[in-house]
Parts: sequence; C-alpha cells; structure tokens
Amino acid sequence: MKRRQQGILTGMPFMANITPRTFVDDAGRKLFFAKTPIRVVSLAPSITEMLFSLGLDEQIVGVTDYCDFPAGAKAKTKVGYSNPNVETLVALQPDLVLAPREFFRADLQAKLEQLKIPVFVFDARTFEDIPLHVQTLGRIVDRSTEANAVARAIRQRTAEIRRKVEALSPKRVLYVLNSQPLITVGPGSFIHQMIGIAGGTNVAATATVPYPRLSMETVLKEDPEVLVFPVGDVESIPRSEQQQWQRWASLSAVKQGRLHEVSSNLLNRPGPRIVEGLEQLAKAIHPEVFESGTSSSLP
Repeated sequence: MKRRQQGILTGMPFMANITPRTFVDDAGRKLFFAKTPIRVVSLAPSITEMLFSLGLDEQIVGVTDYCDFPAGAKAKTKVGYSNPNVETLVALQPDLVLAPREFFRADLQAKLEQLKIPVFVFDARTFEDIPLHVQTLGRIVDRSTEANAVARAIRQRTAEIRRKVEALSPKRVLYVLNSQPLITVGPGSFIHQMIGIAGGTNVAATATVPYPRLSMETVLKEDPEVLVFPVGDVESIPRSEQQQWQRWASLSAVKQGRLHEVSSNLLNRPGPRIVEGLEQLAKAIHPEVFESGTSSSLP
C-alpha cells in the first residue's frame, strides 16, 4: 500500500539542533513531527497503557494481542505482538507507531520507514525512564499537561514508598522471572532498580546482563530472604513451580515463609501502573511498614 507523506522525516543529519518538534527515541533515532499524530499504533501493553493514561482513546487505532488494560484496549484492532501483521498494521494508516526496543524487529522497522510510517522506540532501562517516557509521549501527541500529571504522580508515590523503607535493613531478594531455566533480573533492568527502591538487595546484583540465568549453587550461596514470583494472565510462575522452592529448606526465604506473589501486569510493564507494582514489591519485602499488603504469600 502506497502511503502519502505525513510530514514526518527521520534521521535528518542536516539538523544541527533539536527543535521543539524533534525527538530522539531510545534507539538513538531522530524524528521530526511537523504535525501532531492522530492515528497511533502501540506495539506493547505498557505503551498502550501510557496512551490511555493521556486520554488518547480515540487516537489509538491498533494494539498488540496482549494489550488488555484498560478495558477499552480490548476493543482495539489487534496487530500481533513480537511478530506484528504488517498488512493489518499498514491498513490502519497510522501517523505513528510506538514500539518497544526489545521485541521490535529491524526488518519491520525498515518496512514501515519505507512506507513513510514513523516509528518511535521506547526502551526502559531504568525506573526513571518510565515517567520520562510518559512525558516524551505527551510532548509528541500534544498532551504535555496530562503527561506531566501522570509522571508527577508516579514520582510522588515512589518517594512515599522510599520514605517508608529507607530506614529499614535491606532484605536479600530473588525475583524469579522464569523457573526452568532459572532467570532473574540484574543491573540494566528497571525491576532491579525497583528492588532497591522497595528496600531490597537483589541477589543478582553482580550480574553482567539485565536478565541473567542463575544456578542453584549461586542462589544457595546468596541465600535470599525473600522470593518474589510474578503472576498474571500472560506472564506467570505457576503455583506448582513456586511450591517446588519448598524443597530448598536451607534458604532463609523458605525457613521464614517469605515466598510472595506480585502482579506481573503491574511489575513487568514499564507504564503508568508501575508504581502500583513497586508498592506490591515493597509490601512483599517489608510488610511490617504497610498496614495491609496486596502481595500474597504462598500457604
């Protein structure tokens, strides 16, 4: 399908300075928007949630198969996920495609750029990247007031959680992203930072990659005091796999019954609800400073 020029140029080496309508995405690509995009496709649940938080329900024309929040996202046209349907996506005639760097394929990016469909890439490597992404998106779609309010709420609630746990002794935490093989989070992952904000110490803090594999020998040596399992409709550690940790009776977390579930939809999606996930994580690590916990412990 042939596309008309949308007044958006990418990768302009002749621009010496960043103009108010020029943005640099997390892939280092420079995009200039001559007008505000009004037809937007999101290729990640977290991005979809950002768009809805800015009141852009009418502008969202396509989302992934896993975009399930808020309820309005379920009614949007689905374009796939890690392998989006190009024909479906192009037929939506988007002015802007928002994509996560982790799953966005180079060949799809090249195809969309060939069709003059601008692509803006997000890649949350730190916790602070999340409110910054909300604000960047707000400027792109001309919703800065709303975006600043969302970002401010994230930062304020984060500061409140910090204050509650900052005087407490950190607990050693293992975040079980996958059981077999055992995969957790390390430096370079925003969840690694969240563990620290929530009053914990990540037992994989010396890892050299964001999502390292760990051996049980390492886990036994580090002796986590808290085990955290993400659970949800899509990304989830089954209860049966969680129960298998009971066999490692020498672990402090097992001795003390500190095996906790947190919502994967909240904690694994770098979007506006991330601070709700942070609070669940903090309640799992330091339940003593919260009146009531929303994370659940295994029986």
